[in-house]
Amino acid sequence: MDATYLMNSLWTMVAAVLVILMIGGFILLEAGSTRMKNAGHVAGKTIFTFGLASLVFWALGYGLIFGGNANFFTGMTDFLYSGDQVKDAGLATTVFFVFQLAFAAISITIALGGFAERAKFSAYVVFTILFGILVYPVIAHWIWGGGWLAEHGKQDFAGSTVVHLTGAMAALAATIVLKPRIGKFNKDGSSNNIAGHNQVYTALAVLLLWVGWFGFNAGSTVSVEDGFFGFVALNTNLAAAAGAVAATLISWIVLGKPDIPTLLNGALAGLVAITASCAFVDVWASVVIGFIAGILTFYSARFLESRKIDDPIFAVSVHGIPGMWGTLSTGFFATKELATVGKPGLFYGGGLHQLGVQFTGVLVSGLYAFIISFLILWVMKKVMGGIRVTEEEEIMGLDISEHGSYGYPEQMVTQQKDTNVTASKTHVSS
Repeated sequence: MDATYLMNSLWTMVAAVLVILMIGGFILLEAGSTRMKNAGHVAGKTIFTFGLASLVFWALGYGLIFGGNANFFTGMTDFLYSGDQVKDAGLATTVFFVFQLAFAAISITIALGGFAERAKFSAYVVFTILFGILVYPVIAHWIWGGGWLAEHGKQDFAGSTVVHLTGAMAALAATIVLKPRIGKFNKDGSSNNIAGHNQVYTALAVLLLWVGWFGFNAGSTVSVEDGFFGFVALNTNLAAAAGAVAATLISWIVLGKPDIPTLLNGALAGLVAITASCAFVDVWASVVIGFIAGILTFYSARFLESRKIDDPIFAVSVHGIPGMWGTLSTGFFATKELATVGKPGLFYGGGLHQLGVQFTGVLVSGLYAFIISFLILWVMKKVMGGIRVTEEEEIMGLDISEHGSYGYPEQMVTQQKDTNVTASKTHVSS
């Protein structure tokens, strides 16, 4: 068997494992960014939805993206994927399947961030299935499966649009349909900071995601030939670094102190932004792309909060806005030598053509993901008799109300006892 085939398969399998391990990063990120009373729920539902998304991708998702007999929207074969190997594919097709499954799982994980701290567990179940059939595969087919955007030369090497913007627009639809958490906004329109319970978790999460992103971006080469994956990894790391520094600086200037959540979001924003362009731009451009993404995530989070959009995990400001910018960035910075898809960007003699293609891709994909996700959630709300927990259950916490046990049993039970004792003393004194 050809050594290159084996090495490509091995490298892509390692990359797939790195991407799947990013699910662990998201568990820590979401748990750390939410309150202690919801931590167990966040962790458990993320594992469950990864499992459910895997089954949906095997049954329908892969075929809808990469299947043959394609129509305008999707592919129409390879459902219930059998694991058949395709000769002369450059790597084992089963490995390619697992790699693509990991990307689909990341997108739904981002989308479900918009449900945080107020959605019923049943809402996660239904939405994961429908998102995995009606939303993600359609956009992925348009861009990666030979669809109409691919035919126009849309550049999205590892998924700033396919994975991140798609997930973020679904999260935005969820935040709007579910409405803000209790106590987030006051009657006068001002907002209250509902701090996450563990900033160390969120910092560790960002590091895990940063490392996993080398599988995400560099792994998307699905090849070891010429060592090009090293160039992609370099661009990826520099963009993340620039995003972290830019977000820190802008928060320091505006808020008077370097804000830790903003710093962490800046690193992720840089990673999201470079995901589309990591294989198409020079090294210096990756720094510019990441730096701008770090500034964008800071201001977009403030803007969304001013519009009373409650996004606890910053799905829109970290994955959505930087995903748009990262996709558009190739329309400026894609070089003649690296633009193996589409055409060079504006700054490299390509004119406005590629920028127009990128803008079209962002606009259509973003609108499709938002509109279909909103309609799915609206129908779910009507059919299921509501997808948000009751006010009492939300105040109690989703750990106990949805699952019957706390993620932190000793702390929460002690806290509950102290509350009951205080209430009892108040009653006696009165």
